[in-house]
Amino acid sequence: MLLRAVNVGGRNKVPMAELRALLADRLGQQNVKTYIASGNVICDLPVDPQAVRRLIAKEFEVDTPVVQRSHEELVAALAENPFPDAASEKMLHVMFLDGSAAAGAVEALTPRLQPSERIALVGDELWIDYGSGGVQSTKLTGAVLDRALGVAGTARNLRTVRTLAELTA
Repeated sequence: MLLRAVNVGGRNKVPMAELRALLADRLGQQNVKTYIASGNVICDLPVDPQAVRRLIAKEFEVDTPVVQRSHEELVAALAENPFPDAASEKMLHVMFLDGSAAAGAVEALTPRLQPSERIALVGDELWIDYGSGGVQSTKLTGAVLDRALGVAGTARNLRTVRTLAELTA
């Protein structure tokens, strides 16, 4: 499970240790693990993302989209990387969407790209290569992405996605 925008800049605090305990106690999950504090949760069993969202909202007063991907889906996403020539794994992100993007989403986002940025929609993943400018110079803000895509999503850099694929194996 991937939680969107938790524990970022002191906002949307969701203590991972408490979340692991709640998922075990309330949703019957076993062997719950987290990877870094930014909302990467690994569970043995499939979980209803909406149940997790409601639990987080109730217990931590944080309303955050929850996107679920299996090990196989993470591996498939990595195999379909449209930008294997990206200059930096840290600047290549995968935005995992909570459903299909709106028609014309890529076309709506393209005018906002900085000179070294590239995007590609592959299934329910939007790949963003931030290039040399990095995330700090992009015009692809959360609000812009949400509006164009018409569906919630959460992004991870390529290194994190590779680690999650290994941890879920």
